[in-house]
Amino acid sequence: MSGKIIVTCAVTGGADTFLVNPAVPITPEQIATAALEAERAGASIAHLHVRDPKTGKASGSVELFQEVCDRIRAANSELVLELSCGRGGTYAHDGANPGHAGAGSNMIPARDRVAHVESIRPELCSFDVGTLNFEKLVFMNAPSELREMAERIRTAGTKPTLEVFELGHIEFAKQLMQEGLIESPPLFSVVLGVKWGAPATHAAMVAMRDAAAGHHWSVVDLGSGHPHRTIAQALLLGGGVRVGLEDSLYIRPGELAKSNAQQVEQTVGLIRYLDLEVASPSEAREMLGLDRRRVIDNTGISPRN
Repeated sequence: MSGKIIVTCAVTGGADTFLVNPAVPITPEQIATAALEAERAGASIAHLHVRDPKTGKASGSVELFQEVCDRIRAANSELVLELSCGRGGTYAHDGANPGHAGAGSNMIPARDRVAHVESIRPELCSFDVGTLNFEKLVFMNAPSELREMAERIRTAGTKPTLEVFELGHIEFAKQLMQEGLIESPPLFSVVLGVKWGAPATHAAMVAMRDAAAGHHWSVVDLGSGHPHRTIAQALLLGGGVRVGLEDSLYIRPGELAKSNAQQVEQTVGLIRYLDLEVASPSEAREMLGLDRRRVIDNTGISPRN
């Protein structure tokens, strides 16, 4: 079973991508429906953001996250739910006033960045393990803030998916594991292609894989323009993969994807073409040590006993 491929679908994200591809889901109903369609196509994990239903803009509303989770569980879904914690770390430098965040920043306290995790207590949540120059902005995650977030996530009984954008992030994640803030087995989400992060190249992927040696890892391509190549390389190197409209709006260069499910179907087809097997949600839980972490019924996510 350890050789099976975990497919994650990131169904919506938080950028204004709906202005480019109308298939990007916005409302809780649309997001939940997209996740369920992705499950039927072969995804075992749904990576979830929420949006303001009126504007389509990114939101951190606990109520919206809860509604999406409730809708998915009410459909008898077996999906592993992963809630995003990426919101609240964007810093814009103000050269005239360098001691303060400039226009475009959305810095919020650690407790607010994980409030939905502490309330809903999902099986997984994303956890960005470090700071990164992100084009013209800085994605800021101070060590003290990350330690507080990790402790709150651990106390909630949720496993963090360790989103790493360069090699130093992996080393800091290992330090958090040594400190007991992150439990084994960890899941590294290797993010490639972000401008000023690790590039979406074979060499970079191998380096990141080797740094995370002995642990579960998957790959996200956020900017190369050729995610299919990145996915194929990850599969051949033994990694899992993440696809979905958060990461790419296209099914192939120049052609907008019709749905998240279409992207998952394409990826599952590639996995099977390579004579590999796709992990079911229950198999993914066993691989990641989630099977005893949460009791799931058809009405929602129940607290850990």
